[in-house]
Amino acid sequence: MQQNHYDYLIVGAGITSAVFAHEAAKVGKSCLVIDRRDHIAGNVYTEEVDGINVHKYGAHIFHTSLRPVWDYVNQFAEFNNYINSPVAVYKDELYNMPFNMNTFSKMWGIRTPEEAKEIIEKQKAAEAVDEPKNLEEQALSLVGRDVYEKLVKGYTEKQWGKDCTELPASIIKRLPVRFIYDNNYFNDRWQGIPMGGYTAMVQRMFGDTEILLSTEYTDFIAENPDVADRVIYCGPIDEYFNYQLGALEYRSLRFESEKIECENWQGNAVVNYTERAVPYTRIIEHKHFEFGKDANGNEIPVTIITREYPATWERGDEPYYPINDDRNTALYEKYSELAKEEGNVIFAGRLGGYKYYDMDKAIDAAFDLVKDELGTDLRA
Repeated sequence: MQQNHYDYLIVGAGITSAVFAHEAAKVGKSCLVIDRRDHIAGNVYTEEVDGINVHKYGAHIFHTSLRPVWDYVNQFAEFNNYINSPVAVYKDELYNMPFNMNTFSKMWGIRTPEEAKEIIEKQKAAEAVDEPKNLEEQALSLVGRDVYEKLVKGYTEKQWGKDCTELPASIIKRLPVRFIYDNNYFNDRWQGIPMGGYTAMVQRMFGDTEILLSTEYTDFIAENPDVADRVIYCGPIDEYFNYQLGALEYRSLRFESEKIECENWQGNAVVNYTERAVPYTRIIEHKHFEFGKDANGNEIPVTIITREYPATWERGDEPYYPINDDRNTALYEKYSELAKEEGNVIFAGRLGGYKYYDMDKAIDAAFDLVKDELGTDLRA
C-alpha cells in the first residue's frame, strides 16, 4: 500500500468499482481497490491473445438506451459499430435470433407477418393455457409449440439445470417476437464493443487509483482493520456475513476455449445451441466482436472459440446469475437488514445487491452510489 489510510476501501475491481473510484478521485477522495482475482474488470475482463480480445467470462456486448450512461463510457473508450445478431442451432437447423420474420420464414416457409401471426395464434390457441403454472406453459402461451420446442425449451433447461415444467412462469415475463426482418438482438439506441477490449476501458476508468490484486477481503481487513473510513463492498453479501443465515444461490458457468488455425470458424460471434442434448449453451468466436481485425486493422490468421457450459453453483464456485426465487429473495432481505447495521460499509454491484445487471444498468446503479456517497450527479 502506498499509504496507511484511505477515504474508501473498494472491494472488487469490476465496473461498479471503476465508476466509483473514478468519481471519488475527481473530488479528492483517496481509494484503495482490492480484488481476489489476479486482474481488474470483473466479468467484463478481456485478455488479448494472438491479437484477439478474448471475453474470458462470456460474451459482453454493451448496449443501452440511457444517454448519460452512453456519454459516460465514451469518455474511456471508442466503441465500434458491432450489432449483436446471434444465430441458433437446433439439430441440423439454423435460425436467426431474436424471433423475427427471418426465424419464422425458415421455420414455416412463409413470407409475410400476417402468415406468421396466424400460425403463432393458432398454436397458442391449441395449447389453451389461461393461467400458466410453470415456465413451459408460460412460453407456450406466448409463442406456441414450434418456437418453444426448438428455440426456448432446451436452452432454458440447460441454463437453469431443471425441466421447464419445474421452473416458475415468472422467469419469462415476455418473449420478444418481431414481425419484421431484423436480426438486431437489442432494441437499445446504442450498442457496440469498446475498441481494444473492456480491460483497457476499465483501466482508464480506474486511472491512478491504487489496486491490490489476488487479495481476499477477509484476510486483508483482518490485517488492516483501520485502512479506510468507509468500505464499498462489491462482493457477495452473504459471504461478507460468513453465510451466517445460509448461502444465497446462483447459477454458475464453465468455459472451454480453443485456438483454431483458421480465419473464420463459425461465421458469427455468438451461436446458441438450443437442443438439450448438446451440453453447452453457446459458442463464442471472439474475433467477430471486432470484425476479425487486430488493433492495427490487420486480418488475424487464427481464431479462438469458447464453449459456454451452465453449471450448478456450490459455495466457492464463481457466482454468475442470482436465482431470485422466493427463498433466495427472502434470504437476501434478511442479509440486507444486517447490512443496514454495518454503518460504514455500503453493499453495491451485482453480488452486493444480489441482482443481475446488464452493464449499462450496473453503471446506472453506480451513478446512484456516487450521488449518495459523493454528492455528484452524473445524470445532470
